[in-house]
Amino acid sequence: MRLNKALYKDYKQYPERIIQFGEGNFLRAFADWIIDMLNKEQEFNSGVLVVQPRDSNRVYKLNNQDGLFTLLINGLNKGEPVQDKRIVNSITRGINTYKEYDEFLKAAENPDMRFMISNTTEAGIVYEENDSLENRPQSSFPGKLTAFLYHRYKTFNGDLSKGLLLLPCELIDKNGDRLKEIILKLSIDWALGKDFIHWINNANIFYNTLVDRIVPGYPKEKALDIENILGYEDSFIVECEYFYLWVIEGPKDIKNELPIDKLDLNILFVDDLTPYRTRKVRILNGVHTSMVPVSYLYGIDTVKDSVEDEVVGKFINSLLFNEIIPTLDLPSKELKDYANDVIYRFRNPFIKHYLMSISLNSMSKFKTRVLPSILEYIERKNELPNKLLFSFAALIAFYKGERNGEKIQLSDNREYLNMFSELWGNYNGTDEHIINIVETVLGLVGLWEINLNSIEGLKDQVIRYLSSIERNGIKKAINEVLE
Repeated sequence: MRLNKALYKDYKQYPERIIQFGEGNFLRAFADWIIDMLNKEQEFNSGVLVVQPRDSNRVYKLNNQDGLFTLLINGLNKGEPVQDKRIVNSITRGINTYKEYDEFLKAAENPDMRFMISNTTEAGIVYEENDSLENRPQSSFPGKLTAFLYHRYKTFNGDLSKGLLLLPCELIDKNGDRLKEIILKLSIDWALGKDFIHWINNANIFYNTLVDRIVPGYPKEKALDIENILGYEDSFIVECEYFYLWVIEGPKDIKNELPIDKLDLNILFVDDLTPYRTRKVRILNGVHTSMVPVSYLYGIDTVKDSVEDEVVGKFINSLLFNEIIPTLDLPSKELKDYANDVIYRFRNPFIKHYLMSISLNSMSKFKTRVLPSILEYIERKNELPNKLLFSFAALIAFYKGERNGEKIQLSDNREYLNMFSELWGNYNGTDEHIINIVETVLGLVGLWEINLNSIEGLKDQVIRYLSSIERNGIKKAINEVLE
């Protein structure tokens, strides 16, 4: 029998007060779990309306389960194993804007709607010049949100009490500020008027946030065993580690409406989350993104196996402690302690975190998570970070879309996938083609915000590593940076 409200006797239909862009594993194992606890322990009485940012039928499958899913928390707390499970009952329904755009706008008419949460990856909070109010739907997440807010503004005649508290969770710097900036720009592009801009500025609060929890996602290898234990089918089982952190920067009045500080939760309200963000993005996320192409091409499939492999584990440790940490300004002991904790979390024996699940939108992730360490290392040391650049070369090789003769299921912005398809499709094994591939990738100024070809020595090093990976294989090539 499938999990649904008929099976879950404690099911409750909450009023929709939260609109959430993103139905993925992370938000369900993080924000929706927190809201579920607030509902059950603090009488928060708020349901989550999930909006699917991309066109697929996933939300309909979630609707078939009445928004219910099972969360498995498996990890270590101070060295002690923690294994917990709960049915999360906070999602009311899901909407696919590509098929139910009118229903999406109708949700803006709900007077009780108060919060917005999102996680559309680093590629999500972007300005799309060709977006328009007339599109059904708009192509970008900020475009959809602008249309939603404009409809709400018109519905309530600019009532300042009908604005939203917005908590974007995308892993970019100043995510709330950036989201607001794009919405204001789209408002001008679409000629939505000064009064609407005034409403955006005065009725809505955009918070900058940082989230931290490793969520491997659906435990596909053991799903059947889990379902046998649970006694029901659940297509949305999600697994996560014990550790989590939510840092929120902005007016603290939000605590009056979102009482997350009343539970014993690892949630911090701060005046400046920059130190937390820099540490987390550069270390945890930076290592994740750096390891993916190297480990996967090496023949490894999971994070745990990567850090425990004799060769790749040595590479990861050196990259972290010798190239990333020296670029950060926090106290050395604090950084090393956090780094050791991260490696400890990566070794979690209870979960399998597949590298391919981290690989989504790797180009944007590399820009956000890894490139700052590369540039800062060069600036401070006046030399090249060889392991980070080896990872860069491995990333380019990864986008060839092949491992040991098998196709890699790449998932990224269509522009990048088309570019790599053309570059590698024309590759004939010559030095000239390797040089062309590297120069093209490094020259993506729209992505990197700098022509990386202009940095002395960087291009040549990436060319050298990519040539070695292509001609010798990654298992031999990696030894060049470990010697």
